[in-house]
Amino acid sequence: KDRIIFVTKEDHETPSNAELVADDPNDPYEEHGLILPNGDINWNCPCLGGMASGPCGEQFKSAFSCFHYSTQDIKGSDCVDQFRAMQECMQKYPDLYPQDEEEEEEEEKAAGHGEPAAAPEATVTKDGVDSSC
Repeated sequence: KDRIIFVTKEDHETPSNAELVADDPNDPYEEHGLILPNGDINWNCPCLGGMASGPCGEQFKSAFSCFHYSTQDIKGSDCVDQFRAMQECMQKYPDLYPQDEEEEEEEEKAAGHGEPAAAPEATVTKDGVDSSC
């Protein structure tokens, strides 16, 4: 993606005639954020931490896509089934998808009192999914 140009002392004595080329939004090597200029999800975004390619990648993509394209008043409220499927998959791979310590402590307390541990739900607010991405 980078280009190296060697110049001479004489090249620096005259004003530059270099033309800047606009970034190609379809260039797969160009760095983008989570959402591409065309509105699609950038599954290669480092902010996803590889979630789209792990053993639960398809479930993650389904849930995240549903949320991204949701038109409900409470964004993502129509995606509960997809998030539940993703969560159930992640629980099968605790070494790859460790839970937060707070959630683990709550589950241990619930298990210690003979109550079933509640499965954590995805937090969906009117503004979006609670995530740092």
